[in-house]
Formats: sequence, C-alpha cells, structure tokens
Amino acid sequence: MRRLARIFWLGLKEMMSLRRDWVMIALLIWSFTLSPVMEATGVSTSVNNASIAFEDEDASPLSRSLAASFFPPEFQPVVQIQPGTGAAAMDAGRFLFVISIPPGFEKDIRSARSPEIQVLIDATAMEQAGIGANYITNILGTEIQRFAVGADLAEDSPVDLILRSAFNPNRDTVQFASVVALIGQIMWLSTILTGAAMIREREHGTIEHLLAMPLAPFDIAVAKIWANAAVVLVAAGLAMTFVLEGFLGVTIAGSKPLFLLGTALFLFTATALGVFLATLARSMAQFALLVILTILPMLMLSGGETPVEGQPDWLQVVTLILPSRHFMSSSQAIVYKGAGFETVWPEFLWLTLLGSALLMVSLALFRRSVADDR
Repeated sequence: MRRLARIFWLGLKEMMSLRRDWVMIALLIWSFTLSPVMEATGVSTSVNNASIAFEDEDASPLSRSLAASFFPPEFQPVVQIQPGTGAAAMDAGRFLFVISIPPGFEKDIRSARSPEIQVLIDATAMEQAGIGANYITNILGTEIQRFAVGADLAEDSPVDLILRSAFNPNRDTVQFASVVALIGQIMWLSTILTGAAMIREREHGTIEHLLAMPLAPFDIAVAKIWANAAVVLVAAGLAMTFVLEGFLGVTIAGSKPLFLLGTALFLFTATALGVFLATLARSMAQFALLVILTILPMLMLSGGETPVEGQPDWLQVVTLILPSRHFMSSSQAIVYKGAGFETVWPEFLWLTLLGSALLMVSLALFRRSVADDR
C-alpha cells in the first residue's frame, strides 16, 4: 500500500509539473480541439456545396429534369445563365461547374442520335473538380437513361443494382475522418507527454533527486505512465463529447464508456512506449526523431489511413504486433458499428498483452539507464 501511495503522489507531482509547462498545455489543447476539426473538415473525399450553373439552350422537359437532378448538400441550387456566358462566369470565380445543354438535345435523343453535353470545370479546385466530374457524369447518365427507358427509346437494365452503405449511409467524410483524427492525436500525445516528462527530468537533473528518495525506478516510470495517461484520457473524453459530438455532429453508435476503456488500455501501451523511447534517447531532439519514426508508421498501418485488408499479406501479419491496429479496429467497431464488449474483447486482450510486454521491456531499460547514470 505504501508503494501504491508513493506512485499516486508522484503521479500528482507529474500533473503539477505539466500544469506549469505552457508549451505542453498548448499542444494538448490544440490536439484535442482544433486539430481534429481541421483534419475532419480540411480534406473531403466527396463533393460538398459546389456551385453549379446551367446553360440550357434546349429548354425541353429533359433538360429541365437534368437541371433539377442537382441538389444540396453536394451542390448549391442550380443557377440558369445565358448561353455563352459560362466561361466568363467561371473566370470570375462564380461557379465551379458549368453544364451546357445544346439546342435540340431532347429531339436528338428521341431520334437515336448522340448529342453532346459540355461540362466546364474549374480545375483550380483540384480535389473537388476531380470528384465532381464523376458525380456529374453519373447523375447526367442516370437521368438520361431513365428518360430513354420511359420514352421506350431503350430497354431497362435487367439488373437493378442497389447500393447500401453500412454504418455511414451518407458516406460523410467528417464522420470517419474526425474519429481517425482523434485516435491519431491520442497516439501522438500519450507517447510525447510521457517521453518528454522523462527527458525533462533527466535534462533538469531532477531524476537524481527522485532517486535519492525512497523511490525505485519502477515507481518513477509507473507514476509518469498513469499521470500522463489520465490527462490524455480525460482530454479524449472531453474531445469526444464537445468537439466530435457537439461541434462536428458526429454520431456515436456504441458505448462511450467502452470506447474510453479501450482508450485506457491503449494509453497503457502508448505511455510505456514513451518511456521506452525516452530511455533510448539522450536528448529531446533525439526523442522527437524517434517518435516520428515510430508513431507515424504505426498510424499509417493501423487501418485508419488504408484498410488493413488492403495491405500485403505479410504486412498484415506484422501489424498484429502494433497496438495501434487493435485500438483503431476496436474504436471503429464501437463508434461506427455499435459493437459491444463481446465483439471487441479480442482487441482489448491484444492491447493488454502488448502493453504488458512493452511495459516490462521499458522498465528493464529504464532501470539499466538509471544504473548507468549513477
């Protein structure tokens, strides 16, 4: 009990030290507020609120139905403009897309001719331009096919293909990217805070003061692990409630306490990794380089950037030893699919085993480092 009390009070001392480190406090606030918002909304893989105009020289029921097939939230309300003014309007920055319907378009369709529709695209908005071109092609093709079938100009398709998107029916980028961004910040911050605290103790010479007390290296390392993990866990819970759900409107399908339980298990692993990297590094600069070389590959292979199933077979086996993969998998299952403990317990078990192994290695290296310093 005395040892647990020492670890507890030493952890509180670590929190007090963090409170006086304004750089780390600013990094913590940024990472769990603005950073997830910017990552979730900054890059979109879908068309959103794109401006569009029609040059309708046909003025037929078909051309009007084509104009009516573009609606929010993907596109702004269609603006009808005078024929021949689309290029100038695009140069002025008024529209991202301009669709020009030639005269006699419906008549040519009924006569089984192949009229052309001109689509002008402002490619300076490269991301939206590329995605929007596919949207427009599919929308126009679907409407024209529907008209041709209704007018007995073409046979209906023998197969009616219906697409249903599970867990994110609107395929909203924010729903997915915001959670991935939050998980990424948890991974970065938990490792950085713990490792930086270890490096700071060494650079300031306070590690010798701690060792002069009735404290073992185990007590020092575990105190830093639980204190920094608790800070990140609280910050993650607040970010989930106020930033993701409150500000971004993300829907959490599963249990938030279960998500926080998985986060706590991962923090146990990530903070142990911070101790491990801080033991290897001899300065803050070296530690920063090690963090980049370690955390960045873990994020890229976790399944947040690209699905694990899409990676080479040998690499999928390697990712089994990465705690980031199991944390990402369990978090997405809880947040998107509403999975319960009976579904994610294997991932939790992996996190516990990997965390325990990494903690033992980190403590062994830390004891040897302290002995060498003495």
